[in-house]
Amino acid sequence: MSVRDDEAATHEPVRHWARSILGTVPIAVASSIAVTLNLVTPAQAAPPRTAEQPREKAPTTGSTRMAPASAGTTTSAPLTAFAGVPSSYTVVSGDTVSGIASRFGVSTASLLALNGLSWKSLIFPGQVLALTGAAASAPAPSAPGPAAPAVTKYSVVSGDTISRIAGRFGVSTASVLSANGLSGSSLIFPGQQITIPGMTTAAAVTPKPPAPAPAPVAAPAPLPAAAAGQVVALTDEMRGNAALIVRIGRQEGVSDQGIVIALAAAAQESGLRNVRYGDRDSFGLFQQRPSTGWGTADQVLDPERATRAFFGGANNPNPGRTRGLLDIPGWTSMTVTQAAQAVQISAFPDAYATWETSARAWLAQLG
Repeated sequence: MSVRDDEAATHEPVRHWARSILGTVPIAVASSIAVTLNLVTPAQAAPPRTAEQPREKAPTTGSTRMAPASAGTTTSAPLTAFAGVPSSYTVVSGDTVSGIASRFGVSTASLLALNGLSWKSLIFPGQVLALTGAAASAPAPSAPGPAAPAVTKYSVVSGDTISRIAGRFGVSTASVLSANGLSGSSLIFPGQQITIPGMTTAAAVTPKPPAPAPAPVAAPAPLPAAAAGQVVALTDEMRGNAALIVRIGRQEGVSDQGIVIALAAAAQESGLRNVRYGDRDSFGLFQQRPSTGWGTADQVLDPERATRAFFGGANNPNPGRTRGLLDIPGWTSMTVTQAAQAVQISAFPDAYATWETSARAWLAQLG
């Protein structure tokens, strides 16, 4: 046996031992050992970890580690075939890319490249990773997950409210407010884009049809403008409502001044008509609002009840909720407009005065 052969025979067990442990030590250390023991040349040694490659956790204890590729096998490129390596692997809790690569005897770089991952990519339990080129080229189909939630935009039109828009799309008002950074007191404007959250694409394309709008109510003919010193002529409808106010005032023991105040208030608010519309939820002769305690919509549209609520006093139909003329301290020393405003709380407190002349003339006509 030659010296070279004898030397080779002597070193072979060492090389075999060294190769068996190279897969269990860090790459940089493995490279140094391999060069020192003359198992690979410096060019074949695995490169040291770079700053861009994050340090990953080692595989869990007890994991199966496949035999690493031989020293002459290049593993930096994706594998197309390797004896004993399955084509794919399903990630479980606690796995890392480097741990999976080490377990199946492939390089971390190969595994990343096969699966289109980077050193910063995260993996998740249930994710299927390709271990060979065959698996990467023909991935097993996975069951489709639920449709990802999408959002859609809605352009506000005149008359819209957030609650009405939310109801149209079948989502909650609170979610629409939150998605658009709005509060319950926020105003929206025609043309404004509103985000509708939590919608699937199909639902976004086909919103629920809006509820049919109520049939429009024809507005009454405009009342001639009142002017100081002039008397507005009563129509039949106006006369009937004025007579009702006078009658109820007499029943409640209200003075002529109090009846004049009621006539002027009704003339300013509704033109002495029992209208079914008004500012916000205002209705009827005196434009009383259900939302502020004056009664239900049907109740404030009852001319007799509305008149008794305006006068108040002992027969106030809303005791403790609304205050009528007879409930106002010192009303008898107030002007017509001051007393009417104390009951009505109008945005135009001086407008009642323009009806005083007409109201006194109507009282004289009706007795």
